[in-house]
Amino acid sequence: MFSIAVCFSAVSASSCSSPSLTSTSFTTLDGTILTNIAYVSQFKLSCDGEPADIPLYAEVGGKPLSVVKSKETNEYVVSWLEETKKAPRGNFEIKVYDDEGYAAVRKAQRNGEDTSAVPTVGVVVLYHPGAYTGPWINSELAAVIVAFGVLYYAVTTKTKLEA
Repeated sequence: MFSIAVCFSAVSASSCSSPSLTSTSFTTLDGTILTNIAYVSQFKLSCDGEPADIPLYAEVGGKPLSVVKSKETNEYVVSWLEETKKAPRGNFEIKVYDDEGYAAVRKAQRNGEDTSAVPTVGVVVLYHPGAYTGPWINSELAAVIVAFGVLYYAVTTKTKLEA
């Protein structure tokens, strides 16, 4: 009987009624010397106006991600990397699940079912404007183009003067 009461209290403690998410997001903006773009979203979860302390899981584009909770700030953090050349720009929807929701997502994926019907704790939107990967023309190429332009001008001027 005691074990049933402990299991029930653990399940009821991990559920969140009236969830509210507030988030801030960061992405790598300079991709000139980096091989990967980092996407980081930091958010606070409150249940009925009180800070939540439940394990969370995340999913972005069908990819499962770990969610880590900071004990100092009581904030959750989710992050992932993409190759600079393959990293898309725009909005990313980070679906946040509790234990029960994530288990339902994994079960739906195993059965080949649609996961959009599974309820989330919330959705965090991360915006990535794109990474700067350098100028369109390298300085070396620009120098060669200018040098050929000067050479062309010098040769054509010389031939006009000699004629």
